[in-house]
Amino acid sequence: MAEITDHEQAQIDTANRSGLTPIVFVHGLWLLPSSWDKWRTVFEGAGYTTVAPGWPDDPNTVEEAKAHPEVFAKKTVGQIADHFQDVIGMLTRRPALIGHSFGGLLAQILAGRGVADATVALDPAPFRGVLPLPVSALRSASPVLGNPANHHRAVPLTYEQFRYAFANAVSEDEAHELYNTYAVPGTGTVLFQAATANLNPWTEAKVKSKNPDRGPLLIMDGELDHTVPWAIANASFKKQKRNKGVTEIVKVPGRGHSLTIDHGWREVADTALAFVKRFVKP
Repeated sequence: MAEITDHEQAQIDTANRSGLTPIVFVHGLWLLPSSWDKWRTVFEGAGYTTVAPGWPDDPNTVEEAKAHPEVFAKKTVGQIADHFQDVIGMLTRRPALIGHSFGGLLAQILAGRGVADATVALDPAPFRGVLPLPVSALRSASPVLGNPANHHRAVPLTYEQFRYAFANAVSEDEAHELYNTYAVPGTGTVLFQAATANLNPWTEAKVKSKNPDRGPLLIMDGELDHTVPWAIANASFKKQKRNKGVTEIVKVPGRGHSLTIDHGWREVADTALAFVKRFVKP
């Protein structure tokens, strides 16, 4: 079990003292919790309290992450999901979850464990049973999956790789800004787990999509996303809509995988907020 950091404990304590409904943000691969800072301001302005835990051993800053990339290595989907569940277990009110990319997969895993009252999964990584493998998704993952030794490594993206996987729908200048501001190394382990999920009945990259306690779920996907193209998001939706709870999907026009951090983030955040407000009061 990963230790809850002092920074995470402070957020938990603040959330519990507030008496408000918490929104737990789950970041994805190659990003840090700070990628949610603007979103947290929006949700707190709407009357919620927010918590943005890290993956186990996440550094606090991009600078620290680049200086010590080894801390990201060997983290598994199960370890990360269990850490977030530990954080959620310390909250006095059930949260809503918002996750992006691998964080979108993790948010669905947690929702399937019945720990949230609503969930928004943005550009979510696929889970067992999601079959499409578009060429762009394979190319986006190739910096990791192209070398089997990366399974146990922390792997950074070059600017060109980040441009293709995250920032294909923004200008060159903005792509450079996003790369310098947000991009950090990421554990190769979770990508290998997702890539082999349909071959491994015991995979950790699976979701209890039929759990009646899952709660309402919104999947959002950027129209131009290379990393999680519409075919993947829609296949996830089709698996999830078998649940008796509300399940919805939204295609965000003209947006790529960076839709949570680029210039259009506020429109996406407002859509997620509107969904959460339908089911979870502050």
